[in-house]
Amino acid sequence: MAASSSLIFCFVFFFFVVVTAAQTSFVAQSCRITKYPIICLQSLGSYSSSIQRNPQDLASAALAVSLQRARSAEVFISKLAKLPGLKPRERAAARDCVDLVVDSMDRLSKSIQEMKIAGRVKGSELSWRMSNVQTWVSTALTDYNTCMDGFSGRALDGHVKRSVRDWMIGSVRVTSNALDLCMRHY
Repeated sequence: MAASSSLIFCFVFFFFVVVTAAQTSFVAQSCRITKYPIICLQSLGSYSSSIQRNPQDLASAALAVSLQRARSAEVFISKLAKLPGLKPRERAAARDCVDLVVDSMDRLSKSIQEMKIAGRVKGSELSWRMSNVQTWVSTALTDYNTCMDGFSGRALDGHVKRSVRDWMIGSVRVTSNALDLCMRHY
């Protein structure tokens, strides 16, 4: 009896390891086509069990990661804009940036909803839905770049500019990867 229990445990354990490796391999393989493959794997690797080998789930997870990054950036930049001692132009650029990030969050949220619908349709409607996703995610990328443009010039060099730039670069990278995965799998 003990031997058969051990054999069953070994089989279940082996099966779990093989399935987990295959799921992780799918995410890793899919991330290779993105512009930032290491960031892609770091941000999506923990989703491998829920994604399994489903391209739509992978693209949706990538959009969700991008939206979460945008939310975190919005919170950070909102707090930054309220710090005492900012130059008036820094404060204005930070406030504009918050508006742009909020706009990107709206676009990413719409993209997530559109992906859900895209999973249930075919043909020209699928193409139209995916075109919407591509447009909205591309607009989010434009919003991030416009945010960084608001801090251009030597007058704004310093900690605020570097901090916002770091957040926006991270947001651009995960969002660019999400766009790559959405377009690759449809």
